[in-house]
Amino acid sequence: MSERRRILKVVLQITCQLLWLAGLVMGLSGMYLLLNFKHSRLFFRDIYIVLPAVVAIVSAAALLCSGAIGCWVSVRESTGLQAAFVYLLIIVFCLEATAAALAFVNIGKVDSELAPLENMFQNYSGSSQDPDSNAVDAIQEEIQCCGVHDYGDWLTSRWFIQTGKCRVPQSCCNSTFHTCNGTLDQPYMLYSQGCLVKLRGAMTFILHLILYLTAVVAVVQVMGLVSVAQLMKGQPLQDSVSLEQSKLFETHKRTVVTDKQIRDL
Repeated sequence: MSERRRILKVVLQITCQLLWLAGLVMGLSGMYLLLNFKHSRLFFRDIYIVLPAVVAIVSAAALLCSGAIGCWVSVRESTGLQAAFVYLLIIVFCLEATAAALAFVNIGKVDSELAPLENMFQNYSGSSQDPDSNAVDAIQEEIQCCGVHDYGDWLTSRWFIQTGKCRVPQSCCNSTFHTCNGTLDQPYMLYSQGCLVKLRGAMTFILHLILYLTAVVAVVQVMGLVSVAQLMKGQPLQDSVSLEQSKLFETHKRTVVTDKQIRDL
């Protein structure tokens, strides 16, 4: 094996490891977005916001497969495996382009998708039988927030007026303060950030991560394609030589058979 081909195979192995890493990060990003949506889906207008996550998870699976095939290609000389690696990278590129486009579009739609959030807070009843109220309490406890923008949003809610204008829901209490009961005389015991800010920040962060990660993966894919293309340069000649040798062998075999038949006659 020439030194040049050895270097190309090392580069391909490194590229495949980067593809595995990118696939792992991409898959985790998509899973995080799906889980985040699952816990707060009542606050979103529709489910289209999670389409980038679904495509990202599919892309991650394809990246892991392409990384495995690429490592095999770097060890074994096979035109079929090299072609499969190239085709799989093209499929991954199309999936990533779709995920990036969806992420870019949905970044600008996060605020409009979270439009139902304010109405749910305004209609909060505090009843354990009300699913919307349970969702508000759950999201405030889970992501550690209070109100839409801050705890001051509760001061204009119907629930606050009906309960005597003296406290906010218990779910607004910072978990580090065990004596907190939601009263407004000690506001430092309440979560300072609103739920809209936290939900928007989490969603836009993951969407931006998917968008930027696709650009990085595209660069890694180009490295893999160039490496495989250089490795495949010598393959057609080798295949031609093997085919020519096979033809010579068949011709020689036929000559031997013909000579034998002539001697038998």
